[in-house]
Amino acid sequence: MRDRRTLFWVIALAIAAGITQLLVMWLRPPPKPVAIVGPPRSSYELDNFTLHAFAQDGKLAFTMTAPHLARREGNDSLYVNAPKYFFVASDGSTWDGTSQYAWISSDNNTVKLIGKVDMRRPPTGKISEAEIHTADATVWTQDKRMATAAPSVIQEPGSILRGVGMKADFNTRSLELLSDVHGTLAPHSHPH
Repeated sequence: MRDRRTLFWVIALAIAAGITQLLVMWLRPPPKPVAIVGPPRSSYELDNFTLHAFAQDGKLAFTMTAPHLARREGNDSLYVNAPKYFFVASDGSTWDGTSQYAWISSDNNTVKLIGKVDMRRPPTGKISEAEIHTADATVWTQDKRMATAAPSVIQEPGSILRGVGMKADFNTRSLELLSDVHGTLAPHSHPH
């Protein structure tokens, strides 16, 4: 009789364990998919492109051409290699330039010129030509401003200014060196 009871309880426990396992499998949430881990992938890439970026007022803010552009997934910013660009000032004058790399914000309002930066303003009417040689500059296209903390050289006819750090306002055509400023100014000849 004792063997029958033991056999009965073993079978009853086995059935209870089986029912419990079925309930656990049935009530358990489905497994989450495995996330793919790796470097960020570009949403798209362009080779040999021209970009015309417009400000919020609908006017042309800048134009850029370059051999390569990438837009990364989940980030609307643009990453550009070896750009050639021109920024338009509010008076219509332009600054042409190059840099090693550029980063453009999703709203086209901020452009970071990365590495060596060379810019040139061609002469027009009353505005003389000018050149800027610096590195790692930030341009705010909506406000028509630029700034850098790097050593900078500003050249205009008859003057060469060198300093560390620079601010530029393309609306007022003012360029300001921030520290350690040295200048070479050629005398102007005035007819008598």
